[in-house]
This record gives sequence, structure tokens and C-alpha cells, in this order.
Amino acid sequence: MDVQGTVADGFEPVRDAFAANFARHGERGAAVVLYREGEKVVDLWGGTKTPDSGEASDDRKDFDDRKDNGESGDEPEPWAQDTAQVVRSVTKGVAAAVPLLLHQRGQLDLDGRVSTYWPEFKAAGKERVLVRHLLTHRTGVPVLDTPLTPAEAIDGISGPRAVAAQRPVWEPGTAHGYHAQTYSWLLGELVRRVTGRTIGRWIAEEIARPLGLDLWLGLPEELRGRVGRIAAVEALSAPAAQGPRLRPKRSVAEAYRDPESLTRRAFAAITPLPDENDPAYLAAELPASGGVATAEALARFYAALIGPLPSARTARSGGRLFAPATLTMARTEESAGPDRVLVVGTRFGLGYMLHGPACPLLGPGSFGHPGRGGSLAFADPEARVGFAYVTNGMRRGVTADPRAQALVRAVRTSLAAREA
Repeated sequence: MDVQGTVADGFEPVRDAFAANFARHGERGAAVVLYREGEKVVDLWGGTKTPDSGEASDDRKDFDDRKDNGESGDEPEPWAQDTAQVVRSVTKGVAAAVPLLLHQRGQLDLDGRVSTYWPEFKAAGKERVLVRHLLTHRTGVPVLDTPLTPAEAIDGISGPRAVAAQRPVWEPGTAHGYHAQTYSWLLGELVRRVTGRTIGRWIAEEIARPLGLDLWLGLPEELRGRVGRIAAVEALSAPAAQGPRLRPKRSVAEAYRDPESLTRRAFAAITPLPDENDPAYLAAELPASGGVATAEALARFYAALIGPLPSARTARSGGRLFAPATLTMARTEESAGPDRVLVVGTRFGLGYMLHGPACPLLGPGSFGHPGRGGSLAFADPEARVGFAYVTNGMRRGVTADPRAQALVRAVRTSLAAREA
């Protein structure tokens, strides 16, 4: 594979790992970017942005045997430096910054009741749900008794109405379980009620434009040509020593197969599963899964959460987004242990997954979010880095893709060598 881009001296292991992903893990098209101390030290891309003809365009086969063949020309289009990608649940980490910044600005009380801002939400036993419960997956509404169609999921009305009416499947605040899809309408409607703006517009005006990020929650139609097309891939080879186990535990696999499990129902809150290559889906504002971004934008975003960016076009804190107190809140453990949806032990701060066995990041202080199928973005304040990996080659799995993990290990190796 002809890998494009540059790495600073000492970060060559990241280039080696990125190239190896194409040979070992069936990578199709991807990019990885690393910022350290506000400066970009890794910027790599390679592969193709469009799949070969006949490849499945998503991972629906996790749930059934259907395949959706993607559109493709005779020759796949190469991945370019400015190629953007649907990043699925990596979007949650970007979206989580909005309520935290609103709190930082005195516009939102994280310990206030959601119904204070959104009166209809108190229905069906949710009157005591706190804002922080939405961010820590403790609301008890990861499923919908009546799933939404793809059209309803993006209409801006049906989703908020459905989660407001839904009865929790556990007492809010007493346990946690990944709100895979419902996070979109929970967080999006809260932000709209507080600010009068959609969450996509807020991110564009308050984060993406000031920081110069190619990042969208609601992709403009004229930019569709920059977006890589999702398709499923299978690993070519995967020696055990190269990363975490590739076969899920039996309990996890059974949960995905069981149509009555919280796992299956949470991911199927939109039924049938949407076509993530559909222009209508790309234009929607789904903060759980619908963000479109370059690896550069995501790495820069996380770098800005923890420290100033010298070239940021913003007057706020020299380009730094989170004040020290907000940064502490974002990565302080709020939920930990058995996840009622993912069936493994997970750790969450306020809106962010934290480093742990289910989602290994750079180190104990790291915080960020993976995306189902492969992508990953996070920050580590102690190492002073912002990291992002995006891919259009979707593999089964939610929290610890072997391609992303290989890159994280290479970053860890590079940083350790520089400190030696």
C-alpha cells in the first residue's frame, strides 16, 4: 500500500502500523492524524474512498443476512488528504462537548433535571432524570418500544417525541447501558431546548468554524463528493499477538443475536438500519452516529479540548475549548462496570468513554469515543495529544477495533521512545 502523508521524527512506528493495517486487517481506505502539544506530528492517509462493486455498504449482517450493495464505478477512487468519512459513534464525543461547554458558559446545569429544559420528557417515570444521566448512559432509555423508520429518525420530530414518551427499562441513575441510537434524540433535543439552535448548527458555529474543522453534523449537499463510502471488510489475517481478541465473548454474540435483548433493541432503535451512504442520512443531525469528519478535524478537535491550538481562529482561551474544571469533569468516571447494552464492562465520564479493557486508549487519563466498525478519536492530557483514526472499511465490533488499537500502540511506542 502506498501510504501518503508525513510523520515527524520519532513517529515512524505509526506509519509502519498504518501500512500494516492494509496487509493484516483488510483495510480499504483510512486516515490517521496525531497532534502533540498543539502541533500536528502525524498526518497519513491511504487506500480508496469508494468500495469495489458488489461489496456490502454497511454491517447490517451483524443483525441479519441482508446486504446493501454500494454504488461504485469501475475503478475505486483513491482516498485523498481531505477525504471525510461518516464516523458513527465517534460523533458522540464531539456532541458531548456541547452540553459541557454550555455548562461552562453558565447556560446549562448538569445536575438539573432534563424536564426543567424539556417538560415533555418527564413522562413515563423520567421526572427525576438529570442532565448528567444523558451523558453517562444512565437514563434507562437505550431502546424504543416502537422503533423508528429511517425517515422518522431524521425528521427532527419523531425521535424526540419517542424518547420523551418511552418508559425507562431500568430506574434512571441506578445503572448504565450504552444508548447507541437514542443518544441522538436525547442530546439533540436538550441542546435545542436550551439554545434554540440544532446541535449541528451549534457545533458548526461554536466549534467547527472557529477551529477551522472539516467536521459536520448535517453535511452540506455540495460536500458529498468528499465523503468516503462505507462498506464492510474482513480481516486478511489476525495473529493473536497483533491485538485484542477478534472473536466476541459468547455472551456478547448471543446478545446481538437475541431480538429481545437490550443489545439488539438498542442498535435497532432505527429499523430497518439506515443506509449511512444515503445523502439524506448524511444531511441529518444525528449526534449518536451521523457525524462526518476528516481525521485531521477530529484530532484537532480533541487537541483543542485539552490545550490551545496556535493557529485556531478563535478568541476563546487561545483556541482551548475546555476550561480545567470542565476537562476534569469530562474524564472523571461516572459510569463503570457491566454495561446493560454492550454486555461488557465499560467506563464513561461525562459523554466520553474512558480508558479500560473494553476501550483501550493511550493511558489512564485518556478520554474519547470509538465508532462502531472501526473509527476512534480521543485526547490524552498527560501525553498532550489528540488522536483520530477514520476508516470506510467497517468491521464488526464497537469499542476496540484491531486497526485502531495497532495505531494506538504505535503512538504509545513513539512517545515512550521520545521520553527515553
